[in-house]
Amino acid sequence: MSIRKIQETIASNREKVITHPLYAELKTLEDIRTFMQYHVYAVWDFMSLLKGLQQQLTCVNVPWIPVGNAATRYLINEIVTGEESDVDKAGNRCSHFELYEQAMQQAGADTGNIRGIIADVRAGKSIQSILTTSSLPESVKGFLGFTFDVIATGKAHIMAAVFTFGREDLIPDMFLALVKDLDQKFPGKLDTFIYYLERHIEVDGDHHSQLAMQMVNELCGADENKWKEAAQYAQQSLHWRNELWTGILRKKVVL
Repeated sequence: MSIRKIQETIASNREKVITHPLYAELKTLEDIRTFMQYHVYAVWDFMSLLKGLQQQLTCVNVPWIPVGNAATRYLINEIVTGEESDVDKAGNRCSHFELYEQAMQQAGADTGNIRGIIADVRAGKSIQSILTTSSLPESVKGFLGFTFDVIATGKAHIMAAVFTFGREDLIPDMFLALVKDLDQKFPGKLDTFIYYLERHIEVDGDHHSQLAMQMVNELCGADENKWKEAAQYAQQSLHWRNELWTGILRKKVVL
């Protein structure tokens, strides 16, 4: 199997996400706030997936010892730098999650629930306990549950496939549908959100997605079973993204 074969395998599910009817329904500022209050969890668990990969592919312990090979170490560390230490509109260093929080605050979206989740993590609660006891919508719980199950496999090729085909490679096309006309509709309310979206289109579309694909190629190598697992989990990641989008569209629970 190959990168191209995975792309062919997931094409149908990928198209469902890119053309999801949710985008056409984001018509008011309140719609955008609701979207952000769901989507922030995907921004957060993306960072967790990223750091899980870094743990698998590099040495994060002391004393340091060489782990893996230099090619994959470079690829993941390059992506981590861009995601964890990018710049906001003013040129200040921040992670993409912190940038998203800024965007939510400017838009008037409620950040209380995601901050509560992070407070629970800092207090030592497990993600399983958090998902079991929280009042999060089922679409969010399913999305988060899948991501952390992937991390728990400890298999770098699976994590990289989900990261690449369910996240990095998907983000530019997915967010293009959101950027259009937002500034004209809500002047002064969504500047930071638009910057976040455009930053993802620029960075992920031009650089990170290519690095991530190289990483999958390196990790799967000539192992056909790894390629099959990578394709399987890539499919599942797109399924859960579609479920998250459908959950927002239904708006049964406004966080």
